[in-house]
Amino acid sequence: MTSNVGRREMHRKAWEIGMKRLFVKGFLLALGILQLYAVDAYAQDRRVLARAQQVTGDRFTVAVTTLRGANVFAVTRPSSQMLAAIDQGLSDLFAVSRKNRYSRRLNYRDYTIYIAKADRNRDSTGNYSPDIAVGAGQYAGTDYDQGGYIFAAGMVIWNSPSAFVIAEHDRDLKRVSDIVRYEGEHLVLYHNDRRRYEATKDHSKGGGHPILQ
Repeated sequence: MTSNVGRREMHRKAWEIGMKRLFVKGFLLALGILQLYAVDAYAQDRRVLARAQQVTGDRFTVAVTTLRGANVFAVTRPSSQMLAAIDQGLSDLFAVSRKNRYSRRLNYRDYTIYIAKADRNRDSTGNYSPDIAVGAGQYAGTDYDQGGYIFAAGMVIWNSPSAFVIAEHDRDLKRVSDIVRYEGEHLVLYHNDRRRYEATKDHSKGGGHPILQ
């Protein structure tokens, strides 16, 4: 009887040791996978950040999320009203996208918005219009060309992950919502309707926003 009990105890301990080893191996494997994803996400974010800084000449040292989960990087901390305007623009984007039967990239967390310092606060007619100055590129020689650069309300800087840049605003936040929706249209089209995206991705040959009706 004592011998059988001893053998059962040995088997139980061996089973426990085996299960602990399996648990440790599984934990280490899961940790390794998470680290790979973290490294990839970090590298991806660094590339997008570098592009945003190259386009604007700004350093984005403030990182926040909107109430609905969109990622925001800024030069100075944005107001709660500014963040709410971003959420509203994305909500408008998602509503019109679903109306057009698009289903991909319709989550707030899919989007990263960079808020840059405005290079001008008023347009040529004197209206409040915070914009960023970017290289003319394909707009060279068009009505937009200001001598090698153009003023833009917003600009897509990366398609996947979905990221764009806008200028700081201290009022007229309806304009912010509109810009967010309009830049988001390009990204929704990129992920849902590549042919329409290619036809509307820039306005150097005409056309404008809203693209989606």
